Amino acid sequence: MIGFCALSSIFGLAACKSNSAIYKAPSVKAARASHLLAPPGMVYIPSGTILFKGSLDSSNVGKNVSVSAFFMDETEVTNKQYREFINWVADSIAVTDYLHDEQFFLDQVGENGQKRINWSKVKKHSPLWKSSDPGIQERLAPMLEMKRNKRALNPNLIRYNFSYLKAGLGTKKKDVSENVSVIPAEDMWTKDFPNAQLAFLDANYFTHSSFDYYPVVGVTWRQARAFTDWRGKEMAATILKGSYLSGYQLSLSLPTEAQWQYAASGKLDPRDTITGARMTIDGKEGKKKLAVNFKQGEGTYSQDGATFTMPVKSYMPNSFGIYNMAGNVSEWTLDAYSPSAPMFVNDLNPALLYDANPQDGDFLRRKVVRGGSWKDNGEQLNDDTRNYSLDYEPHSYIGFRCVMSAFELPTDQSKTRK
Repeated sequence: MIGFCALSSIFGLAACKSNSAIYKAPSVKAARASHLLAPPGMVYIPSGTILFKGSLDSSNVGKNVSVSAFFMDETEVTNKQYREFINWVADSIAVTDYLHDEQFFLDQVGENGQKRINWSKVKKHSPLWKSSDPGIQERLAPMLEMKRNKRALNPNLIRYNFSYLKAGLGTKKKDVSENVSVIPAEDMWTKDFPNAQLAFLDANYFTHSSFDYYPVVGVTWRQARAFTDWRGKEMAATILKGSYLSGYQLSLSLPTEAQWQYAASGKLDPRDTITGARMTIDGKEGKKKLAVNFKQGEGTYSQDGATFTMPVKSYMPNSFGIYNMAGNVSEWTLDAYSPSAPMFVNDLNPALLYDANPQDGDFLRRKVVRGGSWKDNGEQLNDDTRNYSLDYEPHSYIGFRCVMSAFELPTDQSKTRK
């Protein structure tokens, strides 16, 4: 049989040789590794399936939905991580609005027409608002207020501006910018529990170094989303710049409700009967001890080793390598809350998205929270239990973690065969 290119030469089609390569797809080979190398502090979650249930569904009612591969934080976002976000925002405002010092700028103009900040220079003095330099202190005084006899950032001034595609009712979406105050509510411990002595936590939990690696709380849904936007941009500019992910357009977000449930289940298939997390550990004298932070019964908090939150790497991770998906703090997800959401969301990467307007009622401002917390009973810890909170409400028992899309690895099942 005469080959295609031989025929081409007979008929004078000289381009065959140079163009033929683009029509020859390479064979698919199974990846040697089962997981992609994840960015620091994150783990790779391969694609899989869950039984997605509504709030009123019984244990065996719901529908199967699939979730594509993604990266997820191995722990809840910590106080230390969130303070880094605040200091970045405060430094940005200090440099651009108060100091006007040329040493903190590059000789480059950004898209907004303003000079770019020289972050390598700023970070040598960060956080600027805590500087001991009398000149800087004087010029940054308008940014600060006195709180418990100490200088503190004025929450009304420390705001982060970011853009996103706003989801409306139906399929309506539009590009918008939002300006969010980023300082968490530090007094929510006594507000959440008014007849309890928790003033010590109000005064120390977010700011003292002994709580650095505890989950940040007192953060609203909008503040959590602002953090994910900032962290995504920071990762793109630093960590991901020289990695294998540098060529991709990637951003961080809160996990969708389905992503969260799948990661919490610790299993690829809902038919699996093996749980992905251990709820007890072996103690002395053969006795089992709890390995999850929750309320064991009325007035019973301490049998798990603590009476409120615990450091984010307490206990042990589930089979995906993720810590404290049950207990410690409940976690914000990206989804708007509806009791019957599984009925009308897609069965692939489902998400019920709605960004409420300021004039919307509370019914439209409900966001799904998952996981149960240190103050919840055991029923709230199931990976399919759904709850909600309002997007503007901070609480002492709600935190969050971040996710980022990942691509799927070719498996032995999908490799090319002859």
